Amino acid sequence: MVTETLKAETRKFNFFYGDNHALKNVDLPVAERRVTALIGPSGCGKSTLLRSFNRMHDLYPGNRYEGEIRLYPDDVNLVSPEVDPIEIRMRISMVFQKPNPFPKTIFENVAYGLMVRGEKRRSVLEEKVEEALRGAALWEEVKDRLDDLAFNLSGGQQQRLCIARALASDPEIILFDEPTSALDPIATASIEELIAEIKEKVTILIVTHNMQQAARISDYTAFMYLGELVEFGRTDELFVRPRKKQTEDYITGRFG
Repeated sequence: MVTETLKAETRKFNFFYGDNHALKNVDLPVAERRVTALIGPSGCGKSTLLRSFNRMHDLYPGNRYEGEIRLYPDDVNLVSPEVDPIEIRMRISMVFQKPNPFPKTIFENVAYGLMVRGEKRRSVLEEKVEEALRGAALWEEVKDRLDDLAFNLSGGQQQRLCIARALASDPEIILFDEPTSALDPIATASIEELIAEIKEKVTILIVTHNMQQAARISDYTAFMYLGELVEFGRTDELFVRPRKKQTEDYITGRFG
């Protein structure tokens, strides 16, 4: 299925919202420095799976994991009770559906994760902020207004700022939860170009409702339905020659 180096994988992974069995025995490989897209109809478990990778579900009582999410090369189980979720969120960043800048300046938004880690040296912060903003293709637009509030940016710029914030802590994986669904077509195109560029440095897992987007930007695609992984494969093969009828019905618009 994946002949390349793995950055992570789920093994017989299950997730429960209280008594609700939301994910069922999911085995998903995540190739290093590639884009893996999760597709499927609303409520199929895409975002639930995505948020398991950085333990977002720990923030709410009654949720529980079974099985494993392995992170390589150190082969740690991310959902083990012995693993600190705060440390995981340093290694695995997340960009949400709607831009969510903090009520701080542009500079402080990007530097936030570094400052939480205890970095106080202004020269280091300035260097990392510029590097992250360049990585998010935003530096030229904001370099003269780093002390402005982040809320003064446009929606597309705010989402790129959130990507810069994610990049600043040098994550190993970035999780994108429908990152362009609230953006116009021009901003969407710029975010897609950005994802194509940053995968040279970081592994990306993205949830999208937009099948064309999955086809454009991902290397691998996983089709999910009712909490199960129905089919996984290289994107160009899965969209052209799906092995399962359920997958074919979904990507051709017969349901979903």
